[in-house]
Amino acid sequence: MNESFPRHESSISFPVDYSSILERISQIDPVHYGKTRNFIDGAVTYLSPYISRGVISGKQVQDSVLAKGHLPLAIEKFLQELAWREYFQRVWQVKSEALFADMKQTQAEVIHQQMTSAVADASTGITAIDDQILELYKTGYMHNHVRMYVASISCNIGKAHWLAPSRWMYYHLLDGDLASNTCSWQWVAGTFSSKKYYGNQENINKYTRTHQSRSFLDMPVEQLPGAPLPDVLQSTVDLTLTTRLPKVPPPIVDATKPTLIYNSYNLDPLWRKEEEVNRVLLLEPSHFEKFPVSEKVLQWIIRLSGNIPHCQLMVGEVAELEAYYPHSALAQSVLVSKEHPAFDYYPGIKDPRDWMYPEVAGYFHSFFSYWKKCATFLQ
Repeated sequence: MNESFPRHESSISFPVDYSSILERISQIDPVHYGKTRNFIDGAVTYLSPYISRGVISGKQVQDSVLAKGHLPLAIEKFLQELAWREYFQRVWQVKSEALFADMKQTQAEVIHQQMTSAVADASTGITAIDDQILELYKTGYMHNHVRMYVASISCNIGKAHWLAPSRWMYYHLLDGDLASNTCSWQWVAGTFSSKKYYGNQENINKYTRTHQSRSFLDMPVEQLPGAPLPDVLQSTVDLTLTTRLPKVPPPIVDATKPTLIYNSYNLDPLWRKEEEVNRVLLLEPSHFEKFPVSEKVLQWIIRLSGNIPHCQLMVGEVAELEAYYPHSALAQSVLVSKEHPAFDYYPGIKDPRDWMYPEVAGYFHSFFSYWKKCATFLQ
């Protein structure tokens, strides 16, 4: 649907080589980030695609910044933004499949459970929003504040249930994280928060450096909940989201050695780096049927795996990998993965992830109750 759109110039790029990723970490200005992060041209880090795919960790970024001598209180906003992703992962660990339904309360005023055509087609008439949807299609990235605007337009102005548009956004994001994406959409739609989030034209203009007026959002924000459904948001479309996995030969597995299982959420090139093992990036058709991603996202994941020495690509189910070890008891001791809610069915050993706050686990009703606990470990 979006492939016919004209492309516009973009300065955003996401290199895949590990040295460039580390260089991006070294260039972080956490103080400037805290002051400007909500602006579309603010000092954001562009690290989210690497963190979400497990190439680097939030802890790795936090440790790097603190090692430069920044006091935690002085860069608290930056550390909080890193911790939001970890908080959402903790929610997913506890909620499991319930993550994909209204979590705290039912979304109010829903009139359909489809995708709003104008959002999918980048034709809402809100210039900054339409431009950023095109940017998403082109680069696989959208500024976090713009994601909130898009979700609000889709769910709270356009009255769509959050699930279909959240799947659409996840499909296109290089930093697609099911927990962060799903919880954020639910937060905007009021199903994982105490109220819905609204952004009016004045707010969009401020943070996107635009000057549009007379749009359907050009009113005081307190009037938006009672505003009529704009004509431009009335048309809907059924989404067809599919992932075309490549055809590749089966991996060559030495059954005398353990096998490390990498996936779209674990592409860590340092994981058990010195061990003599088989290394396999496993792309399961069942996973991508349930959680499809675009061709751009899929190819980017595969390219990131190039940082992992001797990593083979396998398209198949984990049971097919397990079959390389003829005795099931053996497979339980030689198949190794990292813990993750998306792949909790993997057999074998599950290494812990590199958490920022490993001591703070379980479900917290809000991020700030979670952060209050985390902050005690930063003193």
